Amino acid sequence: MSCLPNSHTDNVLIGVLLTQVLSEGQVQPGQCAFYEECGKNPSIENPLIPPIVPCLSYTPARALKGAHYLKLKSVCPMLDRGENATLACCSIKQLRSLELSLTLSKAVLIRCPSCAENFAHLHCINTCSPNQTQTVNVTETRNVTYMGTNVKVVLGYQAYLSTAFAEGSFKSCQNVRIPATGGFAISTMCGRYGAKLCTAQRWYDFQGDSSNGLAPLDIDFKLIPPGVTAGVPAGMVPYNGRTLRCNETTPTGGEVCSCQDCQESCPLMPPPVMPAGPFRLMGTDGFLVISILLLCLLLVAFLLYLLVSCWVKPLIDPSEVSCTDKNSLAAQEFLGSLFQSWGTLMASSWSPMLLDVVAIVVAVFATGLMYIELTTDPVQLWSAPNSRARKEKDFHDKYFDPFFRTNQLILTAPGRKGHIYDSLLFGRQNFSGILEKDLLTQLLALQTRIQNIEFWSSDLNRTATLKDVCFAPLNPSNPGMTDCAVNSLLQYFQNNVTNLDAKVNMTELGVTKEVDWRDHFIYCVNSPLSFKDITDLGMSCMADYGAPVFPFLAVGGYENEDFTNAEALILTFSLNNYNRDDPRFKVALEWEQIFLNIVQEYQRDPSNNFTFAYMAERSLEDEINRTTSEDIPIFMISYLVIFIYIAVALGEYTSFKRILVDSKFLVGLGGILVVGCSVLASMGFYAWIGIPSSLIILQVVPFLVLAVGADNIFIFVLEHQRDVRRLGETREMQIGRVLGNVAPSMLLCSVSESICFFLGALSTMPAVKSFALYAALAVLMDFLLQMTAFVALLSLDARRQDSNRCELVCCVRVGTRRPMKPNEGLLMPLMRKYYAPVLLHPVSRVVVMVVFVIMFCCSIFLMFHVTVGLDQELAMPQGSYMLEYFKYLYKYFEVGIPTYFVTTKGFNFTSAAGMDAVCSSVGCDQFSLTQKIQYATEYPELSYLAVPANSWVDDFIDWLNPGSKCCRLYTLGSETGNFCPATAWVCGKRCIKAPANGVVRPTVEQFNRFLPDFLGNRPDLQCPKGGLGAYDKAVIRDESGEIIATRFMAYHTSLTNSQEFTKALEKTRELAHNITMGMREVPGTAPDFEVFPYTVTYAFYEQYLTIVPEGLFNISLCLLPTFVVCCLLLGMDLRSGLLNLFTIIMITVDTVGIMTLWGIDYNAVALINLVTAVGISVEFVSHLTRSFALSIQLTHIERAKEATATMGSAVLAGVAMTNLPGIIVLAFAKAQLIQIFFFRLNLIITLLGMAHGLIFLPVLLSYFGPGVNKAVLLKIQQSEEKARQERETNKNAHSHPNGHHNQGYEHGEKPDLPFTNPSTAEGTQAGESLSYF
Repeated sequence: MSCLPNSHTDNVLIGVLLTQVLSEGQVQPGQCAFYEECGKNPSIENPLIPPIVPCLSYTPARALKGAHYLKLKSVCPMLDRGENATLACCSIKQLRSLELSLTLSKAVLIRCPSCAENFAHLHCINTCSPNQTQTVNVTETRNVTYMGTNVKVVLGYQAYLSTAFAEGSFKSCQNVRIPATGGFAISTMCGRYGAKLCTAQRWYDFQGDSSNGLAPLDIDFKLIPPGVTAGVPAGMVPYNGRTLRCNETTPTGGEVCSCQDCQESCPLMPPPVMPAGPFRLMGTDGFLVISILLLCLLLVAFLLYLLVSCWVKPLIDPSEVSCTDKNSLAAQEFLGSLFQSWGTLMASSWSPMLLDVVAIVVAVFATGLMYIELTTDPVQLWSAPNSRARKEKDFHDKYFDPFFRTNQLILTAPGRKGHIYDSLLFGRQNFSGILEKDLLTQLLALQTRIQNIEFWSSDLNRTATLKDVCFAPLNPSNPGMTDCAVNSLLQYFQNNVTNLDAKVNMTELGVTKEVDWRDHFIYCVNSPLSFKDITDLGMSCMADYGAPVFPFLAVGGYENEDFTNAEALILTFSLNNYNRDDPRFKVALEWEQIFLNIVQEYQRDPSNNFTFAYMAERSLEDEINRTTSEDIPIFMISYLVIFIYIAVALGEYTSFKRILVDSKFLVGLGGILVVGCSVLASMGFYAWIGIPSSLIILQVVPFLVLAVGADNIFIFVLEHQRDVRRLGETREMQIGRVLGNVAPSMLLCSVSESICFFLGALSTMPAVKSFALYAALAVLMDFLLQMTAFVALLSLDARRQDSNRCELVCCVRVGTRRPMKPNEGLLMPLMRKYYAPVLLHPVSRVVVMVVFVIMFCCSIFLMFHVTVGLDQELAMPQGSYMLEYFKYLYKYFEVGIPTYFVTTKGFNFTSAAGMDAVCSSVGCDQFSLTQKIQYATEYPELSYLAVPANSWVDDFIDWLNPGSKCCRLYTLGSETGNFCPATAWVCGKRCIKAPANGVVRPTVEQFNRFLPDFLGNRPDLQCPKGGLGAYDKAVIRDESGEIIATRFMAYHTSLTNSQEFTKALEKTRELAHNITMGMREVPGTAPDFEVFPYTVTYAFYEQYLTIVPEGLFNISLCLLPTFVVCCLLLGMDLRSGLLNLFTIIMITVDTVGIMTLWGIDYNAVALINLVTAVGISVEFVSHLTRSFALSIQLTHIERAKEATATMGSAVLAGVAMTNLPGIIVLAFAKAQLIQIFFFRLNLIITLLGMAHGLIFLPVLLSYFGPGVNKAVLLKIQQSEEKARQERETNKNAHSHPNGHHNQGYEHGEKPDLPFTNPSTAEGTQAGESLSYF
């Protein structure tokens, strides 16, 4: 080795002398065109690596031996012909420089040995071919002084290659990947064209362009097709050596390239299974066919029933009392007697004391509100703690940092006209209006202002800046301002206005033109990984924080990678995401608030030339909280409107003079307070036991309880108003008797609803579960308070009314006495005289049945086409800046969100089999983890994956490969044996030896030793495979060094709605399961090892994978108690229970059908409202069903008329007219969620409930309702017989001892029966019905 320097000097002198002797080169075999190195290229400024150029030397090729031969055999094995038989035109020094140059390329190409071999083959031929003058034509030389001697150096030459060799070499490298980015290596080696437009000619042109900072001289590659001689100098022979296909082994033993890097290596894959098409029957929509068949079936069945009913006239024999009739009679007598006694007790003189006791009990429950927890996190609301998505999220957050916080602007300039730029290098290019220098300058000023944000932080006790909270991937421990990840187009100019203003004249192919920022921009968007562009500007494309800025992060709104026609600029500031209890979390919030203030101020500036949308990470929560606070007055107004209606509607208003006496303002207020107390008691109780609440509970439960409570209040109060106190009956006894009539109906509805909601708590969705629990207890508490406090309150109000005292001013009496006749109000007479007869007319009945059956079948069809999901913009209020941001996001962004494939503990990554099952480079399993993800990205429309996953295993293997200079060891000094970075020059030893087959697999010891060095190695030009930034937080090891969690990041396609987000989750889970099954087959893998996909949205959108069966389950559970309770409380009346159930099902199905027509998506919020719909439907249906079942009219039609007039009027006043005013007020809310899911959906529920309860159900009962209860008729007959006998024995007694002034009848009075309800006590035909007996 000591003689090498002298031999180099001798070679240089010999070359100089020979060059001086030869005036021109001789084109012949065995002749060199240049030999030896003669210093640096003087024409290249700011090169990335030293541009060493050769000496012009037309001399014979040298025979190699010794160290010279060994070096050539190592660097250019394709030229080896054996020692002393191998001729070459390169010195050992040139071989070393060539080896160093190839090392840079091998860092990204070595994962495909045949590609790396072909790439080396080309440059070995140009540099060392023994027939150099036959393939290389020197075109540019210069005299320079080198080592004190005047020599001529080569600055440019033509290289003649056959197209077969060129294309073969290019194709072998065309698909080689860069795992860290998911892109192609060729994109970094094709200049302005990138991977998509790269060709063999363009690939070689870039390699021969000295302006790229890597080529030491200019090489003009001439690709000559076979048989073509035109343009080829005499004697020149285009090189046509054999290239290796990427699916071939190399002569040195290298394995074939992997499928990910070589399509020819891929196994034959079956085409992916296409998603099932829509359900079809007979060539059309299958659900439409089923709906039509069902409609025909129902209409035919109804028609047959009408025909049969015309001939079959059932006769009623009261003596034939069935077991069901007896059970029904016994149930009603028991409940009526029980509630009559209870009502009398509650209405007694100690009513004020009872109210105090109730207030104390409610207060005890309500004190739990001090401990209430309000859940606002969407993940906690909609994803169960034990759900798969939550478990996966918890696992990810336990080991990995959360997603960084995004603060972003998307800027456009719609009024700006574009321009044509005639580029020297890139030809004519159309630049859109947004790509104007003055706009970029303005954007740079705005960006700089934001970057320079400073504020005093009380949490840090000092002035805080961006660097305190920014995401700094390449310097996370001690970031400076230029280490912060700020992505924008301006990063192509390193955020430097001088670079943006730079101009220079440049000559290309004899044409001189000025190049400026536009040339640099075109180059960088096509080659973002470049450290230097090919213009004479010589600027880097890398961001100031050291990472590349991919074009989809800088511009948006382009097509087919036509970046100069982009319609938007994107500016993104990334901050670290801290836990909420970390002081830096508050600092990040403060920075984001100042960011928003600056952006909003800039938006208001009239000199601003941009139209833009913006967001901060805190924006979603801020806007939701803002709309919640802004809509509170709307809810208050809604409740006030309902209260005013109840207070006004409950009044009797017999005369103007008694208006203040007969009003029910305090009773209405008391009813509202009962509802409020029941809600407070429910919330307080659950707060005591630690079940959290939510905004949905605060908004929905009061409405629900108010609907239920108001209905019961109206039924009770109106029944009391329609009743007249009997002779000798006290006020307390009258209230008790009235309660005995109506309380069973109230009990039926309240118990049905409460059980319905308690069963709904079996839901796995936390929001639905907590809502169901809160609603169930609130409904139950409301019923209990109505049976106690409200009865007492009505008793006190009746005492005031009896004493003719004015409401509110009780000391004032009115002289006009209360009339001793029942007050039917306004609705009941109208419904008895007009509505019921018209509705139950023979023609009307048929029309109603047909219309509602058609509506039901249409709704079934529509139900199968309802959209499932909830788009996140619906959570924003109208006019929110976030709505504009979502609009811009979906319009201008070209890629979707990142998704991670996370591995759990139990897989041995240190074994060769383990690495093969994960990686995708040479020697890896064709169905490895990363390879399967790659297969999926080939069908983005099915997999929803756009970019393959990065792979720390692949890059770690490439980093270890001795063919690159990434992993070396110090051989001198105190660091001897330790890792030596690529930037150091005193590292003489590779970390591992080169394997014979080129497949690098470290041993377990090597793996564990060098992995930390890889993860901490900052990538640079010398070693682009360093893991810092890309992987340092992707690999988690425990104290023993075992890998317990890793992640591999891919990218989704651009997802724009909840349906796409849900399908993306479903498909990635299928893929992850397939990967898991494959990796479990690796020896030593734990049986519980798993690979799962994770991104921030999965925990929210997981609910839509199961929300349809979940909804069916919940609604079915709610429907079950409505049937069971109705049957039980009506004495096992199965027919009434079934009709009740069928009507509620119709309401629910029709609600979903109208949702489809009105554009209301089916989601968890809608599900809560549908569960509520079942509860409210019970109110619309059950009261009237019970009234019909207990009516004593002989015909179905008369009983339906009676039930409609008496109970229908109370339901209309109590449920429909109570809900509608409050619901209509919600139309003025700003929050879209409230407008859609509370105004629209509740309006649908109320209107459909009213239509089915007051139109369809009476008609349905008139056809299919149960017959008259014969036990009731027999009881009446026996009572009349007993009364007749008493009249005969006591001529002085009243004709009717019980003296009941029945307000609902005009033909006589009726005996007091404990089982009678409002409908049986007040039917218009009661007197007539008794005449049959």
